[in-house]
Amino acid sequence: MPIITPKEILDVVIMTLALGFIFKDAFTRRHDDNYDPLLHYQGGSKRGLGPLFEACIITAPAIVLHEAAHKIVALMAGLEATFHASYGGLGLGVLLKALGSPFIFFVPGYVSIFGGTNITAALTSVAGPLINGALYLLAYLVIMYYSKMRVQTHHRLVLTRKINGFLFIFNMLPIPGFDGFTFFSSVLKIV
Repeated sequence: MPIITPKEILDVVIMTLALGFIFKDAFTRRHDDNYDPLLHYQGGSKRGLGPLFEACIITAPAIVLHEAAHKIVALMAGLEATFHASYGGLGLGVLLKALGSPFIFFVPGYVSIFGGTNITAALTSVAGPLINGALYLLAYLVIMYYSKMRVQTHHRLVLTRKINGFLFIFNMLPIPGFDGFTFFSSVLKIV
């Protein structure tokens, strides 16, 4: 089985663009003196990238790498695994964004894994949250120990840290349908 198929690449691109649209207003900094909303929304601001692209580079890596970790661990265990964009989940997220909902909850993607044991289920389920934990830690360490960075870079790292910390904790909850439930129930079946 290939590591990634053309269909999976298309799903990653669609998921990334949908995430960018959903979160494009969530990460803009509007409180500085040099903010020019016209330039900002045209994507030509000296402050950086347009809001869609900014949201894509902040949110998509956390989710894409989370799902990629599930798939890679499954493939390493000899299992069949396929990444899917959750078109229903993404549609719900886009709809909630379009309606101006203050709370947006949706599942952007998932990996279907076929076969395996309780050990492989535990390992594949915990792989995604562990990547989020590692990205959280990496962003935290860069912020703490690298003081000579642009304000925009610092802002992106803070957001990256927050998103990955949230995804780690949220996905490790032992609630059915979450990675934490699969992990903990698989571990309990092993022991």
